[in-house]
Amino acid sequence: MGNPKHTEVSVARQSPQRPDADEPELDDVDDPAESDTATVSAEAARALWDELRIDPVEIALPAGTGYTLRAYRPARELTPTDVAERDQDDPFLARRQAVDEDEEEDDETVVILDEDVAQEFAESDEEDGKTRREVADDEDAAAVAEAEDEAGDEEVPVFLSHRGKLLLFKTPESLVSFIRSGAPNDLSQLDSWNELSERVEPADIAPLDEDIYELDLVVENLRGGHDTWDPTLLIEAGEVARDLAYALRLPAVLDMLSAGSSLDDLDEALRATVDGGVGGFFGRRRLKKIGAQTASLGWRTIVGKISAVVDWRD
Repeated sequence: MGNPKHTEVSVARQSPQRPDADEPELDDVDDPAESDTATVSAEAARALWDELRIDPVEIALPAGTGYTLRAYRPARELTPTDVAERDQDDPFLARRQAVDEDEEEDDETVVILDEDVAQEFAESDEEDGKTRREVADDEDAAAVAEAEDEAGDEEVPVFLSHRGKLLLFKTPESLVSFIRSGAPNDLSQLDSWNELSERVEPADIAPLDEDIYELDLVVENLRGGHDTWDPTLLIEAGEVARDLAYALRLPAVLDMLSAGSSLDDLDEALRATVDGGVGGFFGRRRLKKIGAQTASLGWRTIVGKISAVVDWRD
């Protein structure tokens, strides 16, 4: 269940009658000492995250709400999460790979009757194989170098994940227990990770409002029609979906949210309405041209793909 910051309460609560409304009950009187302690604790927690450049994040999905961690670092400093095992678990991907391998074997099948000719073919194939491997290695190295050059020092997101799976914890205590455990994860490559594991406490797992995302509410909100769309909810959902798609290597989600896509047009129009002014006027006009059904179906796909790569931890 998502955080209620986007939900308005339409019916005011009725306070029970008291014998003397002017005299507060003891339970209603704030203890100054407790209030000061809570403030100091919150400030200390925030200082920890700011110092280590890692943030606690809360994400609500249809299956539940969980805590995780996110950081931003230059792309050249990060090793991407390994999705090989995750992709092997995908039956559709495995089937496609098997078909491709069968086709390659069929294409390369040659019947040779003469032993001398067979030896020549074998030597030729070996040389060709070496050449192809060398070319492929050079191309891969060039592609990696080009990607790193393009990224430069641009900071990219990395989450508490492992082998292409986002680790979500249902309680702060379970998250802290995992951090302290020394278990392998993609954030352990950060230079501040060891210090975090030594200092973090359950009370520190208190995400800021801007780090709380309600993906479980997005589809239903879009289905309600243009007049009910919540710009803040939808904009923040787009931000975390892009981060997750990049960090967890979900190209299909990145494509759906890429520049020029219908969901990207939705995002830009929503941002324009929030900014107000003349841009807000045109933003509202653009929103009316975006089909509610198309938007909700697109986001349902995105939420489904993200949910499929979540590893829930109790």
